[in-house]
Amino acid sequence: MLSSKTPRTTAARLLAAGAVLTLSTLSLSACGGTSSAGSTDGASSDKVGVSLIVKTTSNPFFVSMQDGAKKAAEADGVDLKLAAGKADGDEDTQIQAIENAISKGDKGILITPNGPSVVDALKKAKDAGLFVIALDTPPDPADAADITFATDNFAAGELIGKWTAAQLAGKKATIALIDLFDDKVVSVDYNRDQGFLTGLGIDTADKKKNGDEAKAGKYTGGKGGDYEIVGNQASQGAEDGGRTAMETLLSKNPNINVVYTINEPAAAGAFEALKSAGKEKDVLVVSVDGGCAGVNNVKSGVIGATAQQYPVKMAELGVKAIVDLAKTGNKPENSPGLDFYNTGVELVTDQAADGVKSITTTDATQICWGK
Repeated sequence: MLSSKTPRTTAARLLAAGAVLTLSTLSLSACGGTSSAGSTDGASSDKVGVSLIVKTTSNPFFVSMQDGAKKAAEADGVDLKLAAGKADGDEDTQIQAIENAISKGDKGILITPNGPSVVDALKKAKDAGLFVIALDTPPDPADAADITFATDNFAAGELIGKWTAAQLAGKKATIALIDLFDDKVVSVDYNRDQGFLTGLGIDTADKKKNGDEAKAGKYTGGKGGDYEIVGNQASQGAEDGGRTAMETLLSKNPNINVVYTINEPAAAGAFEALKSAGKEKDVLVVSVDGGCAGVNNVKSGVIGATAQQYPVKMAELGVKAIVDLAKTGNKPENSPGLDFYNTGVELVTDQAADGVKSITTTDATQICWGK
């Protein structure tokens, strides 16, 4: 997710440390006994203490990540503690959860960072001897974590961009870009957005910044043609945010025929806005995530194509890496040629395009999110 999906308004802050403890306790109660929820001190247990801190549990992407961690924790005898922000962008809750992991003597932290403010807390955790693994979204700077297990988000964006160019077959692209935030910079956000434009064949000025490319010109992907970018709108990765963003962009230009979305909840919201305007049959909607609901939306035509990522795999590998480190001292390594561990991506569509490798919705359903 997106993401996911990243690259915005700041989410509401949780001011009481007790709220963090409540979130963690509620999450642990859903483990069905696979985690030692009753443990108050990871150091006092024979089990390896691991804290998983996700962006929010309002997005099914991160719920599936928790499920993967629970499965791995049960298999490896891990004392797993769960925490989550109240909303995407809630940094304060994550900072408190990091501090809790330090005080409990955990061996490691798995985290999908909600923003740059968590970096100092992650450095504090590393200084205290915890091994820090970022999942899905690397912190900035990346070395605030010991390693990142993630989708190649630029490649994910590039796949849906190439597919879009092929589908346009030389027609003018009037593009709406529905991103994650507009008030903070997160790598998952700009990597997907800039990857999409690159795949479409549009020059990007700064690959780490959304919205600074030329607003009109030629795209070179597929058969090539003219393009116009209507604008970028933040969605917070939520369905209602996607709907509002799409409404705003349609008010600027009702002739939009290409919609990029940061993730599938935002795509679902955008489609509802298009449907309300009577334009759902005239627009290519593309996204990133590949969750089971998102794959069903590809199958039904809500989304033309999505890039499937594997959060369950990220969490399972993350838990195993910390266990291996605790038992053998062996540390995980980046994928060759990359500065992170690549957990893979596949383009999902039932409208295959020449020169763009993809899998069908039938195949994608069997592996959605790495289940």
